[in-house]
Amino acid sequence: MLPSRPPKLSLSTLSLTHSSFTFFSSLCSSNPKRKPLPMRSSLSLLRSLTLSLSHHHHPTHRFPRPISGFPLAVAAKSRRVLALPSSSTFVEHLSGEASQPGENWDLSNVAQGEAFDLEKCFSSTDLKHLAVPELEVPELEDLPEQWRRSKLAWLCKELPAHKAGTLSRILNAQKKWMRQEDATYVAVHCMRIRENDVGFRVYKWMMQQHWYRFDFALATKLADYMGKERKFSKCRDIFDDIINQGRVPSESTFHILVVAYLSASVQGCLEEACGIYNRMIQLGGYQPRLSLHNSLFKALVSKPGTSSKHYLKQAEFIFHNLVTTGLEIHKDIYSGLIWLHSCQDTIDKERMTSLRKEMQQAGIEVGRDVLVSILRACSKEGDVEEAESTWLKLLHLDIGLPSQAYVYKMEAYSKAGEPRRSLEIFREMQEQLGSANAVAYHKVIQVLCKAQEVELAESLMTDFINTGLKTFMPSYIDLMNMYFNLGSHDKLESAFFQCLERCRPSRTIYSIYLDSLVKVGNLDKAEEIFDQMQSNGAIGINARSCNTILSGYLSSGDYVKAEKIFDLMCQKKYDVDSPLMEKIDYVLSLSRKVVKRPVSLKLSKEQREVLVGMLLGGLQIESDEDRKNHMIRFEFSENSSTHSLLRRHMYDQYHEWLHPSCKTSESTDDILYKFSTISHSYFGFYADQFWPKGRLVIPKLIHRWLSPCALAYWYMYGGHRTSTGDILLKIKGNEEGVEKIVRALKAKSLDCKVKRKGRVFWIGFLGSNSTWFWKLVEPYILDDLKHLLKGGQISDNSAVETENVNFGSGSDTDEDASESDHNDNDNNV
Repeated sequence: MLPSRPPKLSLSTLSLTHSSFTFFSSLCSSNPKRKPLPMRSSLSLLRSLTLSLSHHHHPTHRFPRPISGFPLAVAAKSRRVLALPSSSTFVEHLSGEASQPGENWDLSNVAQGEAFDLEKCFSSTDLKHLAVPELEVPELEDLPEQWRRSKLAWLCKELPAHKAGTLSRILNAQKKWMRQEDATYVAVHCMRIRENDVGFRVYKWMMQQHWYRFDFALATKLADYMGKERKFSKCRDIFDDIINQGRVPSESTFHILVVAYLSASVQGCLEEACGIYNRMIQLGGYQPRLSLHNSLFKALVSKPGTSSKHYLKQAEFIFHNLVTTGLEIHKDIYSGLIWLHSCQDTIDKERMTSLRKEMQQAGIEVGRDVLVSILRACSKEGDVEEAESTWLKLLHLDIGLPSQAYVYKMEAYSKAGEPRRSLEIFREMQEQLGSANAVAYHKVIQVLCKAQEVELAESLMTDFINTGLKTFMPSYIDLMNMYFNLGSHDKLESAFFQCLERCRPSRTIYSIYLDSLVKVGNLDKAEEIFDQMQSNGAIGINARSCNTILSGYLSSGDYVKAEKIFDLMCQKKYDVDSPLMEKIDYVLSLSRKVVKRPVSLKLSKEQREVLVGMLLGGLQIESDEDRKNHMIRFEFSENSSTHSLLRRHMYDQYHEWLHPSCKTSESTDDILYKFSTISHSYFGFYADQFWPKGRLVIPKLIHRWLSPCALAYWYMYGGHRTSTGDILLKIKGNEEGVEKIVRALKAKSLDCKVKRKGRVFWIGFLGSNSTWFWKLVEPYILDDLKHLLKGGQISDNSAVETENVNFGSGSDTDEDASESDHNDNDNNV
């Protein structure tokens, strides 16, 4: 009997009523040490297959004999989810430094039963009351045909022993007789014995058959199982199938998918968790469990650095849902929301005040975290009076003053125009805490430099260096700006070279030094510095540096070099400063009859080669519905130092193509980890060749485009070097395309081997072949990346991903291998 087609989505589904129903009670009561039973030919061992669930508005499709729920054994290989790290301290969000003991903003002290624990979110106490659809399957002995019973029993035993390719071939061989109820039976059995990946593949195979009809209960059960194993991409795949069928996923699926995203470390998962949470409320009409609200809120405020401030609206939405549903609001929710408001560039004092009043009305004492947040808000507005009042309240708590409180108080007095008072607060911090951290040194030096207190700033900079602390760059930038404003160019030059000795080169310090050289008329040295910036991909040039050197050439009358810089700026689409425009027009009129200005964008030869390598490494292209305009999306891993340096170079390389929303100001080095180009028809060639149907394919003519430059950028973006010195390049595509690449590489005398891991191929240059590969690509590798990619040092984050890539064995189809990488489409969320 086949289940009937489920009803389509209607307005009534948005106002759902939930019944109290026990969810996975047998699962929760099962013995965790129990091992799964082996598959036997005896039919009696197959009788316990079922997934007992219920749904509030979907009629149950019952088979001849309902089967009781089965206890799901916990396999030895099952993985525990690591709970999200505890929330960072305020100083961590400010500087990224390690917090001091006792400064942790602990969100874990929630009332018992609603702790911020991801394991808790999956536990039976949290899910047992969620309404889910009921799925029933027949007992094997009830099937009328003996041959069908035998074949199903054989499939249940055989499929878990094979990988994806063989599994699909086995199922395809059963097409003549297999129907939906048979495939459902096999999928359910695989879930029973904890072979959920096999069950997922059977489900995806079912969807490709002509007799397939959507089964809401089966999809829900499988999605929940995949989510419980933290395989969020597969859970999301089924979730989207349910949506595409016009159905609203069950509350358990929403809940589990949110927590699966929260438990993952892949970039972008937090944003997806927020999106699913919002749809759970707005589309499904559900009221999430308190622990889900709390876990998502904790993840928002636990983001490193200052990135949490971008989640204020989402945090306010969670707070609103807690209020409207009458759930208990813990004090750390209030504290976190007030802290997020204090992080904003524009402070909403009224909202912060109202939150404090709500805390008082709820009988919650205003603690140190809230007072520090208020102090931070005062520092941004220079409100000294409120800052002093808050300071006294902190002292009365008698629990010790955190270091960030001193920093905020220093900044408040700086905004109020009292830099000497800021210095006094810094000295008090050293006396009370025994020492000052790097953030405090940065702040007090910045304050004194703005006030042009040269001797004091220099003295503190010397003390800072002698402490042995790191991250001197911000203070060097403040010192150099002060020297430039005072005309102390000799001191500025000295500070520049001191900075290069202690810090990684920065475009900002190079730009300040370049401004100084041009201002004093030392154009030879300025040209040398400009060439260094241009040749070093980790530094690069921008509109500011180009305008600086252009003004120097125009002032000195070196019109030939001025024309070259102007042509470079036209190529890069940099704007020429207004005071220089009239001069350059005059210069060009002397040498050119018609001043040609570029009217359309065009990729250079280098940009085209770089783009090929980046696309092979995992770069994505998005096309509009008509496939007329296409957008290139650059995405880099925040955990990779290689990607951190490469993103700066790629930002400069395609600066003229970038979307205006992705461009940063000239005064900052903070380049986004995700940025995209404008949508343009010029990228149509690359979209048709590499992304014709929204997925990466390897072009037929790829052998023509595998230049050393393209290979170098493929290596930098999607490659790894192992501890043994082997070089691995990762690519997604089909076997035929990979074979073309291998043949093209061998034509360049580069012998390599190929290993398949699921949908990902690894091309390995082993032993001496890695040396030949390196010699080929080294001229195109960024200077600052050569030390990371040349020797026997493991590339960033490659150890876990490549540890199972064994070129001595055959192809592997472990799809989970692709789920850990930031560039896999399955996990690019």
